[in-house]
Amino acid sequence: MPRLVVVSNRVADPRKTAAGGLAVALGEALASSGGLWFGWSGHVVAAGDGSDAAPKLHRAGPVTLATLDLPQADHDAYYLGYANGVLWPVFHNRLDLAELDRSDLDGYRRVNRLFAQRLAALLRPDDLVWIHDYHLIPLATELRALGCQQRMGFFLHIPLPPPLVMAAIPQHEWLMRSLFAYDLIGFQSETDVAHFARYVHNEARAEQRENDVFEAFGRSVRARAVPIGIDVDEFQRLGQGREAQDMLATLHRQYAQRQLLVGVDRLDYSKGLPQRLRAFRRLLQDHPENRGKAVLVQVAAPSREGVTAYADLRAELESLSGAINSEYGELDWMPVRYMHRAVARMRLPGLYRAARVALVTPLRDGMNLVAKEYVAAQDPVDPGVLVLSRFAGAAEQMRDALLVNPYDTQAVAEATQRALNMPLDERQARHALLLAGIREFDVHWWHRHFIDNLSDASA
Repeated sequence: MPRLVVVSNRVADPRKTAAGGLAVALGEALASSGGLWFGWSGHVVAAGDGSDAAPKLHRAGPVTLATLDLPQADHDAYYLGYANGVLWPVFHNRLDLAELDRSDLDGYRRVNRLFAQRLAALLRPDDLVWIHDYHLIPLATELRALGCQQRMGFFLHIPLPPPLVMAAIPQHEWLMRSLFAYDLIGFQSETDVAHFARYVHNEARAEQRENDVFEAFGRSVRARAVPIGIDVDEFQRLGQGREAQDMLATLHRQYAQRQLLVGVDRLDYSKGLPQRLRAFRRLLQDHPENRGKAVLVQVAAPSREGVTAYADLRAELESLSGAINSEYGELDWMPVRYMHRAVARMRLPGLYRAARVALVTPLRDGMNLVAKEYVAAQDPVDPGVLVLSRFAGAAEQMRDALLVNPYDTQAVAEATQRALNMPLDERQARHALLLAGIREFDVHWWHRHFIDNLSDASA
């Protein structure tokens, strides 16, 4: 069978539990073919300090990990500058936060070229090459320029914006043209596929053959929705572990007379965290019976602490949570428990299971696996309720959640009130349907489906 080669910005050791379900699933796929996982080591070095060396090779069971160090200037331009200063905000419809100049584009292209040069030397003729996410969009173009003819697939983990938003990026034509060097492009949702189709029709006059094959620039590419899932069984096993059970017992003991709501996010402007806190304040204002009872535990894990937009967001959240606690709190009850730190993965299932309601309300998200983890963690006899943004990719699959517009704080408050008071039989019915869906389209389905389609693609 062909060897699988996975390429991503960062490399994870799939043997480590902390790597999470995605790394474990990719490791499973790689192990079956004796595969290779290639990417940045996470180390930034001085220019010339080994940055031009061959990749470092490590064995992780049957999988080979190949990593590169990056010089500081390249890291800053490629990762901080273009990938996260331009592509991340634009792809999440935040043009107001994008650094829309060309100063970092050269670094982005240079690092992708470096990845291609180092990877090409490791490739075999019959490899399947699976490249991941917005950091590496032009990597296949660079590999093709070096003569690589292997079948190559690309998966975009974040959303693709509408064509007019995409067109705000300087040299957007070059960026989208790069996608036609692949044989298969996987998106999180049908909405993303529709945005891609509209862009290539409008900007590149692409012709569409069949339902998912597009021809432009002298090449054809298949583009389809392949939504990522979680490893349901693995996450439920975590829920039976000591750390998760200790967390659950602690929360039941401390909040025996309360109703817990939970939000677990990275601290990012795409997650709709200020809007969520305002919706919770509206809940307490409009439905006073929740005062003294409802507690929102909001986890906002640190993210890009040095970026001004994130520092401003942190200050806003601390101000909002403090204002809500000041306005509504009592000596024995604080309505908001805001935590600017991560919760260990081993403890998360206990936190989810203790919560009557999960608020997963991003302004825009490629998928959002917290929604799926929350469902997997629930007790099917007495499950909680998922309140989910219709702008998360997960909403296309999880129609039995309570879908909301996160910009409408009153509507989110009313959905939360409905969730807190939902009858047991309705909670059980919704949970059963949601659980069946995330089991059918789990992370194992995702990687098998993508690889099977890439195997059938023409190189």
